[in-house]
Amino acid sequence: MKALSNEVKTLLDRLYNLRGEDSIILKKMNKEREDAIETQERTKNEKEVLLQEIERLDNDEKTLAAEGEKLTAVLSKINRDDFANVLAKLNIDFEPALINEKVNSMLPDTISKIATEKKDASEKLENVEEEMNNAIARVEELGIRKDEALNNQSKLNEYFDLALSGSINITRDAITSLLEKFNFSENDQREAAKLLMFPEDALYEYDASFKSGDKQSGKSITDVLVEAKQESKESIFDSDDAVVEPVFEDKKEVVEEVSETAKEKEEVVKENIEEIKVDSEAPLLEDIFSKVIDQIKIPEVENKTEDKEEKEKTEKEKLVELLNKNELGNLEFNDDELKKIMEHYDEDTLSKNVSTLKENKIELGILKKNYQLLYDKELTLKIEKLLGIGKAAKDISLMPSVLTKYDLQGLNNTINVLEISGLDPKKVPLMAY
Repeated sequence: MKALSNEVKTLLDRLYNLRGEDSIILKKMNKEREDAIETQERTKNEKEVLLQEIERLDNDEKTLAAEGEKLTAVLSKINRDDFANVLAKLNIDFEPALINEKVNSMLPDTISKIATEKKDASEKLENVEEEMNNAIARVEELGIRKDEALNNQSKLNEYFDLALSGSINITRDAITSLLEKFNFSENDQREAAKLLMFPEDALYEYDASFKSGDKQSGKSITDVLVEAKQESKESIFDSDDAVVEPVFEDKKEVVEEVSETAKEKEEVVKENIEEIKVDSEAPLLEDIFSKVIDQIKIPEVENKTEDKEEKEKTEKEKLVELLNKNELGNLEFNDDELKKIMEHYDEDTLSKNVSTLKENKIELGILKKNYQLLYDKELTLKIEKLLGIGKAAKDISLMPSVLTKYDLQGLNNTINVLEISGLDPKKVPLMAY
C-alpha cells in the first residue's frame, strides 16, 4: 500500500478536524461567542457605574448652583460692623464681602469642571452602550453562523461516509462549493474532491489510522511548530522548477568516486597532449593559446570594468540617498549589506515597506540586522497577518526574525497548524514560531 504523502496527510488532517467536535471553525466561533458575552457583561456593568456617576455629577452641579446662590445672597446682606466687638474679642477673621467675592469667583469654575466631567462620562456611556449593543448583535450573529457551520459539518460528514462506503454520488461542484465555505483554496478544494470521489488507498488508509487512534494528540507547542516548519519547507520544493540537491548517505564513498574519475580524465588529457606533441604537423597548444591571447583586447575589458564600477558607485549613491529619505541613514549599513540590498533594489518596495513599519508603529531599528525586509515583497501581508491574529507591534519589534524566517505561505501554514492543534496563535510567543 502506497504511503500517504505529507501534502495529502496535511489536507486530510484539516478535513478530519472540521468533521469533529474539536473543529477549528466551531472552536473559533465558541471562543468569539464567549468573548462577545464577556464584553456584553463587562459593558453592562460599566454602563451601570457610568449612569450612577452621571447622576451624582448632575446632583452636585444643581446643588452647588443652588447653595452658591443662597450663600451669596446671605453674605451680601451681612454688615461686618454689626458684629465687630464679638469678632474682635473672639479673634475671628470674618469678612463677608471678601468671602462673597471668593464664592462669586470660584463657584462658576467649579460648576464648569463638574459639567465637563459629566459630559465626558456621558460620551463614555455612549461608547460603552455602542460596544454593548455590538456585542449583543455579535452573540446573535454567531448563534446563526454556528447553526450554519453545524449544517455544513453534517454535510461534510455525509460526503465522507458515502466516500468510505464506496457509494458516493455527489458531484464535484457540490464538494468544492461546500469546501469553499470552509475557506479552502481552489487547489485544496480540487484535491479534496478527488480524494472523496476516488478514495482508493489514501482515504481508506488515513481513516483506518484515524479510527485506530494512531493519530497523535496533545502535542506540545514545539512539536506543532516543528511540523509546521517542515510543511513550509516542503511546500517550497513542491514546484516543478525547484532544485533539490541529492542526499548522499556515504559522503566518503562519493568523494573517493569523484576523485577516481578526475584522475582517469587527467590521464586521458595527458595522453592526448603527448600525441599532439609527437605529430610535428599538428599545431602546438602553446601556439593556439598565443593566437587567442593576441586577439584579446585588454583595454576594452578595463573600460568595461571601470564602467561597471562607476555604475555600482552611482547605484550605491542612489540607494544611500533613498535610505536617508526614508529616515534609515542612522542604521549605517556596511558595504556588504548595501551590496546585497542593491542586488534586490526596488525603490517602490523599499519605500512601501518602510511606510508599513511606520504606520504599524514597528521600530525601524529592526532593519539593521534584518535588512532583507527592505526588499521583501510580502512584508506588508505578513505584518497584517500577525496583527490580525492579535500580535502587537511591540511583539514584532522584539522578535522581527519571524518576518525573515517565513515567506507568507510558510507563516500561514504555521498559524494554521497551531489552530488545528488547539493552540491560540496569539498566546504562542513569536519566539516559539
